[in-house]
Amino acid sequence: MKIDQLEHFLLGNSYVVRLTTDSGISGIGTSACWGYPEAVERVVAIFKEYLIGQNPLRIEHHWQHLYRMAPFRGTTLCGAVSAIDIALYDIKGKHFQVPVWELLGGNCRDKIRLHLLAGGPTPEAMYDNAKAAVAEGFTAIKFDPLTGGYQNQAQSRLIQNAVEIVAATREGAGPDVDLIVEVHRKLTPMVAVALGNALTPYHLYFMEDPIQIDTITTQADIAKRMPVPLGNGERFTTIWEFRELLERGGPQYVRPDVALAGGLTHCKKIAAIAESYHCAVVTHNFLSPLGTAASVHLDASIPNFITQEYSKNDEREHNAVYKCAHKREGGYIPLPEAPGIGVELDHAKIPGAPFAPLTRVHTPLRADGSIAYAV
Repeated sequence: MKIDQLEHFLLGNSYVVRLTTDSGISGIGTSACWGYPEAVERVVAIFKEYLIGQNPLRIEHHWQHLYRMAPFRGTTLCGAVSAIDIALYDIKGKHFQVPVWELLGGNCRDKIRLHLLAGGPTPEAMYDNAKAAVAEGFTAIKFDPLTGGYQNQAQSRLIQNAVEIVAATREGAGPDVDLIVEVHRKLTPMVAVALGNALTPYHLYFMEDPIQIDTITTQADIAKRMPVPLGNGERFTTIWEFRELLERGGPQYVRPDVALAGGLTHCKKIAAIAESYHCAVVTHNFLSPLGTAASVHLDASIPNFITQEYSKNDEREHNAVYKCAHKREGGYIPLPEAPGIGVELDHAKIPGAPFAPLTRVHTPLRADGSIAYAV
């Protein structure tokens, strides 16, 4: 069996690749390098010359070749490698007629716990969102308490507003739901620590990415100083970054994205490194049902998984282009039994999923015209 064809798709906010073998088996993968999906497409086009004619079952070998075939690395390259890696696993699962989680060592659990992205701009909105999430069966939710105009607020106002939103969320959710606060890298270290102190009474599951992720050293240092548990790593791409982060003392939760941090091949290794530090894995994922499906197979196969990020955008009409074997039940996704990843493209619906990249985001400015910490 050999790879015979490589196709590209820019669908919604995502890049998708499909590999087809000379035996007629096809596999699809996606990239979470959502800032530059067109760049990922160009990198995969360069990969094509190597991939055509290769045995698709040699996944680790192909990972090493693609990652090391030329100088210069980073999120674009790793996003491209991730997409190919997921597609290769999809082919291998279909070839052996098993779900991918069977290829990764079998399942450690029977269903995947989700935390719902449930943000809202006011305490009242978050109270309602939390109540609705609990009623639907979710046992964990994630939200950003730093709402519009945060960059121009005095520290006391910023913290007060955040506390009011978190307090309302806790009231709506009750004591049996885990709260994850996502700060989107908006704060300086000192403000982050002050906010962490203020939110301690609400027993957060963890706070995610309070500061910019420019250095691993600073990320580890802030984890040691925060009074609440910390999670980060959604934009890290390699085992070497995660190892350095953990050996320097932080965080308590790592957040690899299967579609960015080297696919299933590499994220399985990241999870093992985290396990050696008694660190739990909270998979990052918000772009598409294909990314969700790939994450589910990793989540099922590792012992230190805790919860997977989930957006109900997966269930909206613009994502009907993805025909999925998995289906959410309340706050969980039962393990899919379909061979491979468990997602196919519905070609009839591709015209209804036009490319709308998230690169058109608004960069927040302060009142003095300078650039605030952006997403």
